[in-house]
Amino acid sequence: MATLYDADGNPIDKTRLVEEVAAPTVTGVRQILSGHPAQNLTPRRLAALLLAAEQGDAVAYLELAEEMEERDLHYRSVISTRKLQVAGLPVAVEAASDAAEDVKAADLVRDFLNTGVLADAVQDILDAVGKGFSACEILWDTEGKNWYPSAIVWRDPRWFEFDRLDGVTLRLKGETGLPEPLAPAKFIVHTHKSKSGLPIRGGLARPVAWYYLFKSFDIKSWVQFAQVFGFPLRLGRYETGATPDDKEKLLRAVRNIAQDAAAIIPANMQIEFQSTDVRGNVTVFEGMASYFDKQISKVVLGQTGTTDVGQHVGTANAHEKVRQDIEASDAAQLSATLNRDLVRPLVDLNLGPRKRYPILKVARQEKEDVSALVDNIVKLAAVAPNLVEVSVIRDKLGVPEPANGAEAIGMKPSVSFSPEPPAEPSAPPAPHKAAQAVQPPQPAPAPDPISLAVQEELDGWEPLVSPLVNPILALAGRCSSYEDFLAGLPGVLKEQDAAPLARSLSFAMFDQRVKGGGNGRA
Repeated sequence: MATLYDADGNPIDKTRLVEEVAAPTVTGVRQILSGHPAQNLTPRRLAALLLAAEQGDAVAYLELAEEMEERDLHYRSVISTRKLQVAGLPVAVEAASDAAEDVKAADLVRDFLNTGVLADAVQDILDAVGKGFSACEILWDTEGKNWYPSAIVWRDPRWFEFDRLDGVTLRLKGETGLPEPLAPAKFIVHTHKSKSGLPIRGGLARPVAWYYLFKSFDIKSWVQFAQVFGFPLRLGRYETGATPDDKEKLLRAVRNIAQDAAAIIPANMQIEFQSTDVRGNVTVFEGMASYFDKQISKVVLGQTGTTDVGQHVGTANAHEKVRQDIEASDAAQLSATLNRDLVRPLVDLNLGPRKRYPILKVARQEKEDVSALVDNIVKLAAVAPNLVEVSVIRDKLGVPEPANGAEAIGMKPSVSFSPEPPAEPSAPPAPHKAAQAVQPPQPAPAPDPISLAVQEELDGWEPLVSPLVNPILALAGRCSSYEDFLAGLPGVLKEQDAAPLARSLSFAMFDQRVKGGGNGRA
């Protein structure tokens, strides 16, 4: 087989496909040990590590992003929700065409999906949602004559860095610490684009980091407040002339009450409990924490209606629509990554390079209104035959193509919509000379009454039908796909006035019924 190339034109080295090129090491830069920048984090330190990340050193920022998911339960909840929404979507594969080779390539991708390797790795690939990018290594294996990924392994993003020149090209930190180009067909590199700019600045952890920091200050102050005012103040009183030893005994007793809720003191000493109204202060801490959580929800989920209570029905529905839009965007980005870094090398390694590749789609399957679809198809076929392929209709309805020789339901249409004129009737065979001699010339057959009636009624059909047909044909000319045409068809049909045609048909039916009932006498 000729040399294979990845989507960027880099030659694929098959000998490296079965090796782990980004495994962790005991020494060197690819260690599993991590720093903890979230400890004693200050606004100054946060600003410094965010600046370092966009300048090429993103280690501290990536470690902070990891800790944020561990320390902030609300952020962990919403970021997990966003990733799980996409990870739970069905994955479909569409062939590039109906050609045999394209169908074979699509079947190859479907066979791989059935192994479950991709399903286990989707969440790891979506780690880019929070951190801006993810790099998962593909471990290839041969199964007979086929190349299949046996595993898709998450690799720590700290082991990679972006090119200092363009800030976009991802490189692997080698054993020496120097960046190396990624081996072709070895990595699924997913960049999450929540905003325009450098990939390292596209992750959601970056804007959330500031709210995480302020919320941590608030929670820390809240805990300290609870420690001080969670119990009433214990005040010990001693008599004049008390010795230092007496004072020490009283202090120990007061402190012991906080721990053990019991103590003994001399009779001449007193302990009082001073109560303080702190409800207003508690509301301040709680309100600040709630505010920061809402802002984090807006950044990650685009709204608060699916995480917070107290939403009106209309508002909740609008928020749900926003959530669905975000889901569709994330799924589209994931699909593009998988088609580039997984589908293409899978097909190339097994079937060779080609101009067209199967399309993998991660998307929620919309429920099709079968009744409306069939109704529109019937109306369309009556006025614009041969416009839609039968295979498209089958895919929409989920009906497979009948096998050769299989019994199928249905009936052939009784009316032909072919625009071609009917063929001229063939001439009758030449009669026998003897018969021709004895038989007198036959008069021309009388016109068929039914044909005369049909012709009479069709004389003025065009002015009545044209206003109905022309808008549909115009819509078909404007649309670039069957889906667009089907979506616009109800609006066109709604605006049409079929009353004149209906009246004409009613009069014709009544007229012919009268004639038929009277044996043809009007």
